[in-house]
Amino acid sequence: MTQRDPVEAHFTEAVWNLAPPARQPLRTRNGDSGSAAVPADAGPEETHGPAIGDFREAGDSGDAGDFGDAGDFGDAGDAGDAGDAGDAGDAGDAPVRAGSALTQKRCLELFDVQLASRHLDLAARWLRHEGAGFYTIGSAGHEGNAGVAAALRLDDPALLHYRSGAFYLVRAGQADPPHDGARDVLLGLVAAVAEPIAGGRHKVFGNHALGVIPQTSTIASHLPRAVGLALAIGRAAKLGVPRPWPDDSLVVCSFGDASVNHSTAAGALNTASYCAHEGLPLPLLLVCEDNGLGISVRTPSGWVRAICSTRPGIAYFHADGVDLAQTYDTALAAARWVRERRAPAILHLSVVRLYGHAGSDVEQSYRRPGEIAADVALDPLTGTAKLLVAADVLTPEQVLVRYEAKRAQIMAAARDVVGSPRLSSAAQVMAPLAPRQPDKVAASAGVAEAATRRRVFGGRVPENEGPLTLAQSINRALTDGMAAWPAMLIFGQDVARKGGVYGITRGLHAKFGAGRVFDTLLDEQSILGLALGAGLNGLLPVPEIQYLAYLHNALDQLRGEAATLPFFSQGKYRNPMVIRVAGYAYQQGFGGHFHNDNALGALRDIPGLVIASPARPDDAAAMLRSCLAAADVDGSVCAYLEPIALYQTRDLHTKGDGGWLASYPPADWHVPLGSARTYGAGTDLTIVTFANGLRMSLRAAARMRADGIGCRVVDLRWIAPLPVADVLREAAATGRVLVADETRHTGGVSEGVITALVDAGFAGRIARVASEDSFVPLGDAAETVLLSEALIELAARALVK
Repeated sequence: MTQRDPVEAHFTEAVWNLAPPARQPLRTRNGDSGSAAVPADAGPEETHGPAIGDFREAGDSGDAGDFGDAGDFGDAGDAGDAGDAGDAGDAGDAPVRAGSALTQKRCLELFDVQLASRHLDLAARWLRHEGAGFYTIGSAGHEGNAGVAAALRLDDPALLHYRSGAFYLVRAGQADPPHDGARDVLLGLVAAVAEPIAGGRHKVFGNHALGVIPQTSTIASHLPRAVGLALAIGRAAKLGVPRPWPDDSLVVCSFGDASVNHSTAAGALNTASYCAHEGLPLPLLLVCEDNGLGISVRTPSGWVRAICSTRPGIAYFHADGVDLAQTYDTALAAARWVRERRAPAILHLSVVRLYGHAGSDVEQSYRRPGEIAADVALDPLTGTAKLLVAADVLTPEQVLVRYEAKRAQIMAAARDVVGSPRLSSAAQVMAPLAPRQPDKVAASAGVAEAATRRRVFGGRVPENEGPLTLAQSINRALTDGMAAWPAMLIFGQDVARKGGVYGITRGLHAKFGAGRVFDTLLDEQSILGLALGAGLNGLLPVPEIQYLAYLHNALDQLRGEAATLPFFSQGKYRNPMVIRVAGYAYQQGFGGHFHNDNALGALRDIPGLVIASPARPDDAAAMLRSCLAAADVDGSVCAYLEPIALYQTRDLHTKGDGGWLASYPPADWHVPLGSARTYGAGTDLTIVTFANGLRMSLRAAARMRADGIGCRVVDLRWIAPLPVADVLREAAATGRVLVADETRHTGGVSEGVITALVDAGFAGRIARVASEDSFVPLGDAAETVLLSEALIELAARALVK
């Protein structure tokens, strides 16, 4: 072995010390014999092994050497062909250890995968050293997860932790014909366009053909999606809608021990327990790869076991990740438990972290040499080599020759990807963000056939109801959507029997049943996670977030999960959804800031997110059709913001005039994304606004018209994509623009509108009025910080002077 680093040096020494036939039992970290097998029918309580904290005491076991610099480990030297020395002996179907379900042949195959995963990590550092690679977080020490992958099926969807490299390689090998997973990883490391899932946008484990859904989370924010996907497998089967995974599949989701402390993980685990408590099918296998460290912060001894083994309704399994046979047998038992019972389980896999957190991490700055050396002594490659040598499958010499041959193979592949074409333009990078097929969306934005509509509406379709309020129109549009899309689900807090806190979903539970309209637990992260998973499994989720202020609790599920999935999968995976959110203010001081939130800044900068903001009843129905169609056709993630204060508004100018009511739009009418609506044809001033601002601006314009000032009022309708072309056209018609923005002065919608005007070279006069940079207080004090009709009118008159 050439130019070895300390990890490799220890591996070499440990392998040479395996005196053939080396039948001494594999030692676990508690010092117990590893020969005890996990029974094939074992349950969770029978598989509890030592938790990571039980053997984490580092003691003073000596200096591990200089682990910070692996040296020039990228050159395999003249390894050439391994020849007979690397060939296995009689590796057949006999168990690699008495009582284990892992055969000698399969163990050898998995060992080759573990070697490939290790050398991919080393190649990543060589590529970085050569200026050709961009990612060095590796899987060294976690290679035991190969045994988990081997216990699962190719059609079990997987959401993988960034240290699950060996898992990914095993999954690639399960394909027919086998897929070259190592090349996928290398292409990801060099940000190559040819990388099959992210196309150079990030280094992820993902492949559509392999059922591996790419994840970029480092804080377990993919766990809510995993719970949602597991729930959706049974739900989609019950509804009989087309779905990508078989009905008996399970969802596997891996994550690190530090992430288990994150609120997102805690919420997801709570939701899994909640579903189990309610008896809902949830075939979810959560794999905690526990190396005892979150970068430099130690996980307390026994902590992962303590919080994972006591979850109501979630079975707990433990395996030593150094012992591949134990890991495989335990994973088989856990997978069988989940698959047969359709119930969640946690597999706690004790592993070690080798080579630090990443290439730039100098772990000697926060770990004692003895502690590092103790982890090196628990190298899973050594553990698997012991199994194979003890079973007379390989000799120590054959193990080492095999190691070098794999190094040569991986390094040759690494050199081959150097110089691979990368993304070279913004257009290339952004291509997956917001695919728009307006013609297909228009064709899909209709309603169900007439007989179905008559049935769901009780014989009276909404077009024949007469003028409707905003609330009524949204309710009818949701009913139409449920009739038109059998895969559509409506869920959230209080949406079922109660019909929503404002009655928007009233009657839908009775019409479409609890399988499609259901209440959830009170956790916005989990509500959106259910939507993320449902969208992956062929469903069309329409979650409700009760108030805009509550959405902020879960924004990472939109920003870091929903919006990024098509981006990092080149559209191969989608999570379509339409999130209904009651929001904005103007409720006559009622409710305080949680019920009167006017902050959209955190939504406006999420790439690809569609933001609809209807004000008028007829627009509301047509825009909801557009959102549903865009989600169905383009996989769009849409936030549909409903102005609470306009839900029951009936009048526009005077009491009893019914000016805010509107008839339900015709069945073939929808509102294209990014299109505004103009009221009036005045030539003195253009007022650009949206939501509550539309009603206030129309009232102000009417008063100004009486004084001979002609205004046209533009309702944006869409906050994203912003209807820039429509705004420019109406601005040019008057040469003066006032933006009336009910969101905050800083980070508000008006910033985007004015910037668009300036960027386009608009030379006329521009002004804006907006709400103050303040939370909305209770009572009459709210009027002091919110945009008002009086402010709009005052600014408008000043602009036309």
